[in-house]
Amino acid sequence: MLAARPMSIKTDRNFDDLAQKFARKVYGELKGDIRLAVIWRDLLATVPGLTDGSSLRILDIGGGLGQLSIRTAELGHRVIYNDLSVEMLSLAQAEADKAKIKDKITWHQGEYQNLKDQLEGRFDLILCHAMAEWLAQPEQLIARLEAMLAEKGTISLTFYNQHSLVYRNLIRGNFKVLENPFEAHGGSLTPGTPLDPVLVEQWVVDAGLHINSNTGIRVFHDYVTTQRGGHRDAASVIEMELRYSLLEPYKAMGRYIHLLINRG
Repeated sequence: MLAARPMSIKTDRNFDDLAQKFARKVYGELKGDIRLAVIWRDLLATVPGLTDGSSLRILDIGGGLGQLSIRTAELGHRVIYNDLSVEMLSLAQAEADKAKIKDKITWHQGEYQNLKDQLEGRFDLILCHAMAEWLAQPEQLIARLEAMLAEKGTISLTFYNQHSLVYRNLIRGNFKVLENPFEAHGGSLTPGTPLDPVLVEQWVVDAGLHINSNTGIRVFHDYVTTQRGGHRDAASVIEMELRYSLLEPYKAMGRYIHLLINRG
């Protein structure tokens, strides 16, 4: 039986050498638009105070290009951006500068494990997107986020879905890939440690938290090898992705899984 066996990594992945490629290959293409559309739809449906004029305290960990830091800061929220990568932070600041919102965001570079000691207070919303699968010890992530979460706060977590990677390789006939531990090549945006959703859900329970929402990101787009019909229309693709990201069994096959987590 073919099985996914993630490769263990020794240190958290720093994206200094991948920042430009990430900007070009993810958010320079439709896949980035789909990711943002699903995440923002879910946040609007779940997070009280996001768009009603409230001033939430928001922490964006592994903030990447800063799209959500910028969007939430534009709504008047108090946002702290964090990333391990100096290069990624620089790109995010450039995007914030274009949006004339750079001075409204607090910028922080460094390991997320140190944030609890470096930042005061707790947060109404913690964003942590596409970071867990690049950590040497992802099993510690949820508990560390819980320690910074306000009593009625929400964690928005996305992670690379192990099941999606297995299925994609099955479709492409890459059977030998599945017989060995996944190994991310140095310049690849595919992580060596894709995560099993069941395992992540157990980490949430172990931290004393509750999953309020579970959706899929890119439930069909990444499997398409030949574009035809509606695939050629970006708006139609996003519409279908938004629709099926909510429905079983399709959402379980998302390239990423999006969990919204609170104290229950």
